[in-house]
Amino acid sequence: MEESITSIITSFGFSSPEAFIGLLVVVLAVIGAIVVVVTYKPLMDYYPYTYPNSRIRAKIGKLLNEKQLMELTEVDNIEEVKNYLRGQKDYAEYVDKYPVEQALDANLADTYDLLARVAPKTLKPAFNVMLDQWDIQNIKSVLIAKEAKLNADETRELLVPAGSLKDEQEKLVDAETVQDVISAVDGTVYAKILEEALPEYNENQTLLTLESALDNYYYVALLAKSANQEDDNTRLLHEYVGTSIDLATLKIILRAKNDNLAYDQINPYVIKKGYQLRDWKLKELMESEDMNSLLSSIENSEYGSIITDHIPEYNETKSITVFDEALDSYEKELGDKIFKKKPFGVGPLVGYMCKKEVEIKNLKIIARSKKPGTTLPSSEIKEMLL
Repeated sequence: MEESITSIITSFGFSSPEAFIGLLVVVLAVIGAIVVVVTYKPLMDYYPYTYPNSRIRAKIGKLLNEKQLMELTEVDNIEEVKNYLRGQKDYAEYVDKYPVEQALDANLADTYDLLARVAPKTLKPAFNVMLDQWDIQNIKSVLIAKEAKLNADETRELLVPAGSLKDEQEKLVDAETVQDVISAVDGTVYAKILEEALPEYNENQTLLTLESALDNYYYVALLAKSANQEDDNTRLLHEYVGTSIDLATLKIILRAKNDNLAYDQINPYVIKKGYQLRDWKLKELMESEDMNSLLSSIENSEYGSIITDHIPEYNETKSITVFDEALDSYEKELGDKIFKKKPFGVGPLVGYMCKKEVEIKNLKIIARSKKPGTTLPSSEIKEMLL
């Protein structure tokens, strides 16, 4: 029997049974390695998200549900809104420290700070850039406050207590002119941005010039830092960020064309970098002769399906709000889609970020509807919620 086996082995060109066994061991080892890689690679891909997602899923569980939001729409005044939020662990400390809208902004800023701290290394650059939005929002708020001649206390209430300029906010509050604002942020990238936009502002005296310069810096940086194409997780974050930027651009152009503005009047204020909206398409949209031609051009873009169903309503009401709401809904749906597509990867981070943004917007709608002198019925408030 042994001689038969030996002869079979040697007939295949092996010099001895030991040589055959050696090759067999090598083959089995290679097959085993392939099995290990195929089995464990997905687990290794998910490993960087294990801790972040455990933190974020706990936060998702604390978001207000629809029933709670409906209850809030029924309260009588802003004090009852504050009392309701005091009963929510995530909001209690903020409501006790700040006016309601400032408390909501502070809570949202801390949410982004958490996302930036727990995000895996491949996503961290994008989430770090997102923290810049509070500096930019605060600078814009101060510029608007100065133009509106608000006093120091009124200006202070507009600021989000967050960002790299948090310790410099009193300098911003004390600023009297645009040049004072630039001096208050001296040594930062924001000073350079404002200085470059200052000659045009001095010529047209339009704050939108300065605001757009800040927005362009932020969105271009965010798009660049999220452009990592390492895997599906980084690609999905880039898709969400890029789509959000495109939607913001469409809102600007839609509003401008609704006001019958021409290309030269729109171009300085449009975000210069697009995701699906390439340079030629942005130019085409801005050059549209009127609202009808703009809508036709958008229908022929990647975002056409978002607005098509709402054109009849716009034609009837002439209210640009119908498109704003449609674009907001699309962004929300994209966040939910990514959340479900990558439940063990980037999904919870993007999903929570999107859900939290919506929650804050809804709470602001309710809070503004309950201020003294505002008497909106709860039915109308409910219709305004996202």
